[in-house]
Amino acid sequence: MSLRLSALGFLCAVLFPCSLGAQVTYERLLNPSKNSGDWITYSGTYAGWRYSPLDQIQRDNVRKLKVKWVYQMSVTHTVETTPLVADGVMYSSEPPSNVVALDAATGRPYWRYRRALPNRINVCCGQVNRGVAVLGDRVFVGTVDAHLVALDAKTGAVLWDVAVADYQTGHSITVAPLAVKGMIICGISGGEYGIRGFLDAYDPETGKRRWRFWSVPQPGEPGGDTWSGNSWKTGGGPTWVTGSFDPQQNLIIWGTGNPSPDWNGDSRRGDNLYTDSAIALDADTGKLKWYYQFVPHDLHDWDAVQVPVLVDDDWDGRPRKLVYWAHRGGFFYVLDRETGKLLLGKPFATQTWAKGLDASGRPIRLPNIDPTPEGTYLWPGVQGATNWYSPSYNPLTKLFYLAVWENRSVYRKGEQEYTPGNRYIGSVPLIDLPDDPGYGAIRALNPKTAERIWEYKLLTKPWAGVLSTAGKLVFGGSDEGYFFALDAETGKELWKQNTGGRIRANAISYLSRGIQTVAIAAGSSIFTFELGE
Repeated sequence: MSLRLSALGFLCAVLFPCSLGAQVTYERLLNPSKNSGDWITYSGTYAGWRYSPLDQIQRDNVRKLKVKWVYQMSVTHTVETTPLVADGVMYSSEPPSNVVALDAATGRPYWRYRRALPNRINVCCGQVNRGVAVLGDRVFVGTVDAHLVALDAKTGAVLWDVAVADYQTGHSITVAPLAVKGMIICGISGGEYGIRGFLDAYDPETGKRRWRFWSVPQPGEPGGDTWSGNSWKTGGGPTWVTGSFDPQQNLIIWGTGNPSPDWNGDSRRGDNLYTDSAIALDADTGKLKWYYQFVPHDLHDWDAVQVPVLVDDDWDGRPRKLVYWAHRGGFFYVLDRETGKLLLGKPFATQTWAKGLDASGRPIRLPNIDPTPEGTYLWPGVQGATNWYSPSYNPLTKLFYLAVWENRSVYRKGEQEYTPGNRYIGSVPLIDLPDDPGYGAIRALNPKTAERIWEYKLLTKPWAGVLSTAGKLVFGGSDEGYFFALDAETGKELWKQNTGGRIRANAISYLSRGIQTVAIAAGSSIFTFELGE
């Protein structure tokens, strides 16, 4: 297979010659402002802002946006990718586990990597892929059969292919890897199959694993006593959305997912560390420096896999290193990035499960909120008040933007026995209520107080992230296929375009031949937009 793909990549490079000579060094990743025309990590920068410093597209001219080009994928799976752009080339994953290199100015394909997959793949939520990483002259992609693959950025040829875990037991990779220093950081999916979660670091030249952090500790390790019996072996805690990196402190900050089984915690008594947590790891060793658990002993599937947003700003009158985090359970948190200490925790959406947070940051649960055989009604719903799709922070407005769900679910509890490779969830909740569908919105928050500054309501609940720009715009998408631009200060709709397909991805912005371009995956296509006459 590798030889065939190498030949295909070489043929594409000959038929479509270009200077596919991307050299995305660690120094370049550290200083993206020097290459503001590119988008070279999942969130745009290590800090997780999903903010573009480009300002050609502004509030007074955004109405002139026109489609530049459209690239159609030959896929039937949901597209959730965030493309990367480096030196005029766009690198994008295609579900389930393929990669394509495109001319960022025209959408013309240069090469494509197609992965042959087993007949049966166990994934909870579709065979999706959220993106790639680029480091040096290589492109890195995780696959739904739990491999990490390195490709030649010029040809798409396979340079190495390593098995991260056993796909037959429910492990898969849907996360976009993150290039940090001389390593590729890769998370794992499979919390609904009773995996034991982890976060890995790999050598980009050889594929050799450098370190592994288990998000579910075993007995005798710190946190191991928060699991009863042998429940740690099937404890969940997946790491399925890309985290952030603080180079000054050498900290990788990543979110972990739900414990397994999801809605029946009888077999896993205790807090179930380090599920539903922010974890801060030493980048060189993978050793845990601090953690903050948002939901101890989660019974509602409220993963903490949101993108950590790292900001340096004043707090209580002195400079602090902060983490902004809008969590699936409906609370907005501010953490101290040096210690993990809670500084602020307030609701940003309707929630009926907690009175608030105590002095240590632990939620004060309200009575009668646990799943029952008959069903328990609760806000937020199973998909959370927000989910995996990216938030954005704009340093000009100093506002935090995010897509929000306002809905409730019926949480049911059932029996569950663990069988390798089968779902391990403890019942199935009623996610959407026909008589109370709820609604979706884009919201702007003051991150110092969690106060809502504005809201832009949507017809249905969104699955797309947001992008903010130096032009003081916020871009977002809807399940009806609308790609839209809002005033970052007021939330007023300034422009929208129907793409004809559901938008379940995150937008980016980059320079193409000196012109600011905005790109988003919609339906099974990538759309790009530039200012028209």
